[in-house]
Amino acid sequence: MKAPEFDVLVFGATSFVGKILCHYLFERHGAVGELSWAVAARSQAKLEALRDELGPEASGLPLVVADAADEATLQDMCVRTRVVISTVGPYALYGEPLIKVCAQSGTDYCDLTGEVQWIRQMINRYEATAQASGARIVHCCGFDSIPSDLGVAFLQQEAVRRFGHSCVNVRMGVKALRGGVSGGTVASILNVVKQAAADPDLRKELANPYSLCDPASTVTVAQPNVMTPSWDADFDSWCAPFLMAGINTRVVHRSNALQAHPYGTDFRYDEATLTGRGIKGWLTALGVTAGLGAFMVGVSLPPTRWLLTRFLLPAPGKGPSPQAQQSGFYDLHFFGSTADGQHVRVRVTGDRDPGYGSTAKMLGEAGACLAADIPKSALDGGLWTPATALGGPLLERLQAHAGLTFEVEV
Repeated sequence: MKAPEFDVLVFGATSFVGKILCHYLFERHGAVGELSWAVAARSQAKLEALRDELGPEASGLPLVVADAADEATLQDMCVRTRVVISTVGPYALYGEPLIKVCAQSGTDYCDLTGEVQWIRQMINRYEATAQASGARIVHCCGFDSIPSDLGVAFLQQEAVRRFGHSCVNVRMGVKALRGGVSGGTVASILNVVKQAAADPDLRKELANPYSLCDPASTVTVAQPNVMTPSWDADFDSWCAPFLMAGINTRVVHRSNALQAHPYGTDFRYDEATLTGRGIKGWLTALGVTAGLGAFMVGVSLPPTRWLLTRFLLPAPGKGPSPQAQQSGFYDLHFFGSTADGQHVRVRVTGDRDPGYGSTAKMLGEAGACLAADIPKSALDGGLWTPATALGGPLLERLQAHAGLTFEVEV
């Protein structure tokens, strides 16, 4: 077989996140550079418009027409590239054919999904096929769940360096976060809610913190879960639920399981939003909890869901403005403690809107890392997490190019 033409191919390049990602890759690598890349979508006209938007120097950027529902076009696309980066969501509605083709063809793949129920389905259906073909498939390569997954791995590495063993308890607190939401993210959330409302088995699965782990090899312990306002003495702050905890915690537990439990078989991990001290902190935690609860109830009921999508929530293809993406940021704090009472603190920050500006940079570096830094001989085929597939090389890329910091706090 001849070598692929491209290192990386962006599928869904004309979507909201896809465009942001293409702008980042063009700024970082140009149209023709050390990293060879191409863009793909189902509309030739929209691809040409995207290339024009990038500017005259992008005239040589290759365009590939492929349809998420047409496996033949996906097969033709996949043989031309080492890595496919997919931004075509909701993945539970549109993502499976590409996973199937990548798993069969041995093409590496990464995406930004946070749809935990779909990831479990893909593991069940295509893990063995990917292992046989050598395809490395890495989900959750955006704000869900690179900062959490690599943040825990970074903390545990420091714990082993300091104490000779890992932390059995790790918590992540969102100190600050500014960002918007796009119609694509809303569509993914609504799809999960609608599926869960109609399927009690899915509701049970979504409540399982080990849902992405192999049941046959996972030793489970009860996991903490911040659902109401609570005081955290280690963070010296009131806490409220964090919307993204439902996917991030599961990815972290899968990373632990895939590596034969370097964090321990009794490892515990949770995430929360830090709201500050005193009465103000408690009231803020109460407000965040009530707001999240009201939102979930609202999108669960058909009448209020229609009203929200019709008048309040952004439509697919819409999202934060470029100015909002630039002004966004996040500041995450991790606290780990060992079985003998020693502890370590880590901080992870990002310099853009977490779900879009920063996610696009993380996703772009993840795809480039998989293509350039992780040879096939170093990582077998299968469905991996960011920490287990990309680890240290990706962390270096993120700090050097993507505006993230990982630092140990004194």
